Amino acid sequence: MHTQPVLDANRSQTTQGSGSQRRAWGMTGLLLALTVINQADQAVFGIIAQPVAKELGLSSSQLGLVGSLFYAALSVGGLMAGVINRWISLKWALVMLALIWSITALPLVVSASLATLIAFRLLLGLTEGPSVPLIFTAVYSWHPPVRRGVAGACLQASSAFTKFAVIPALAYVSVTWGWRTAILCIAVAAVLWCGIWVGGWSDGPHGHSKSSDSVESDMFPASIPWSKILWNRTFVFSSLLCMSAFALGATVLTWLPSYFEVGLGYSRLQAGMIFGLPALVGLVISLITSAVSDLLLRRGHSTRLARVILPATALVVSGIILATIPAIDTPAVAAAAVSVGYGFSMPCLPLIEAAMASICPPHQTAGTLGVLVAVFTIGGLVAPFATGVIVDAASTPAAGYASAFQIFGLVAIGAGILASIVANPERDSPVKEPKYAVAQSK
Repeated sequence: MHTQPVLDANRSQTTQGSGSQRRAWGMTGLLLALTVINQADQAVFGIIAQPVAKELGLSSSQLGLVGSLFYAALSVGGLMAGVINRWISLKWALVMLALIWSITALPLVVSASLATLIAFRLLLGLTEGPSVPLIFTAVYSWHPPVRRGVAGACLQASSAFTKFAVIPALAYVSVTWGWRTAILCIAVAAVLWCGIWVGGWSDGPHGHSKSSDSVESDMFPASIPWSKILWNRTFVFSSLLCMSAFALGATVLTWLPSYFEVGLGYSRLQAGMIFGLPALVGLVISLITSAVSDLLLRRGHSTRLARVILPATALVVSGIILATIPAIDTPAVAAAAVSVGYGFSMPCLPLIEAAMASICPPHQTAGTLGVLVAVFTIGGLVAPFATGVIVDAASTPAAGYASAFQIFGLVAIGAGILASIVANPERDSPVKEPKYAVAQSK
């Protein structure tokens, strides 16, 4: 299936100038740095959760509510990505969002209360919501469809780097100088990034802002009705798959340090250091899975196999591992099981995002991914609050956290099986062929 065009396209990509490849990855590096800041902003709440709860007298349910409200705002913000991309260039849209992240930190640092904590997380979520689809759109502008699995995995890798390198550093800062200093460090980093970005970024040859000589510019009609993109079975069940994976990720970001500290008996500093272990495992799994996915496409296999069945299978494995957590009594083994289980969920989001980008025109990519983000972040809206309620109702915190991981693991198994059976980009694409096949046949 498309074997010869695939091989020809692969040869042409291989023979491209090394300077072009270096520039593509240089531009991608700028976006990797922004992803690190983005993820640090999200994940720092898990590090400061216990000292903030102690200072403000908050229960686990209240902390979970704050975590869930963030993801509610993130979901709403994702819907804004298409509008922002239409009216503001990628360059200035990402500058605007990064600066807002910095500004939102100031009220909480000056006057901490439950109200300012909620306001901080709501505004942060609202402005971080559009950033994920815009970042992926910017990365995709520099990489052809058959290379986007690894490019997306690198964004995921920067997220993992945040967890195993940046978050432990922020944990040390929080313990040594207080949780307010940890928040301020992220705000300063966002401002510094803006200065580098403004002087270094330019759009790539695969983006919608380029002229019609782009490889992908004449692949589609001027616009495809949104109903054909967003209401087909592939988009719906892929969104459910991502929702399940994101629920796991949101639970980990919000509660894993508390689980290590309160449930497994590690110190706060140890919890912050161990927090990077799941991300490290996930980094390896995500990069390997995404490289295999890209290789499958270049060898002529279907988008369904490479971009849907592969990550869905990994998520099923993740769910099976997490479902065993309540049966594990040894803290070190429990921490390892959570790490491996979470790691197998990580390939899901970048590969499904690449699949969704393959069934829409380049100028509708940000909008499509924005809706995808808005839908799957519903998992983040539900999961942190539900985990807090489960922990408050359990006989012990350790039992509560274990039960929550088990529940979300079972949901992941069901979502992975359903997506593998139902989602099919080749069948449901609004065009005759999925985007990668058309690109390669040219």
